Amino acid sequence: MIQSAAPSAKPTAAELDLLQVLWRLGPADAKAVHEALLPDRPDATYATVLRQLQVMHGKGLLDRDESQRPQRYAPAHAQDKLQQSLMRDFIAKAFAGSGKALVLAALKNHVSAKERAEIRQLLAKNGDQA
Repeated sequence: MIQSAAPSAKPTAAELDLLQVLWRLGPADAKAVHEALLPDRPDATYATVLRQLQVMHGKGLLDRDESQRPQRYAPAHAQDKLQQSLMRDFIAKAFAGSGKALVLAALKNHVSAKERAEIRQLLAKNGDQA
């Protein structure tokens, strides 16, 4: 069951890779997660994926359905809640708590002209809400 609250444990980069797979697939066993991960991480072994899923379950990042075999894993937290939590921490640590500084840094180096135009349209559409 996906919780709406942000997780207390922060996932590592490798754990985020597995979470991305599970958010895309939905509840899945280790074999399905491993197969879905292979195109991006061909060096990942089944044993490593299974062990990482078990560790993530222990950290509270995943739920595990033990009522069936093979056991199925699912994210314990909604993708948007986890992203918001990670973004809050990142802004606090890397940008001294300033969301404006984050946006300016992103706009300066990491946004294409097309994306800038889309952002302008979104801001104009939302007016003061954005």
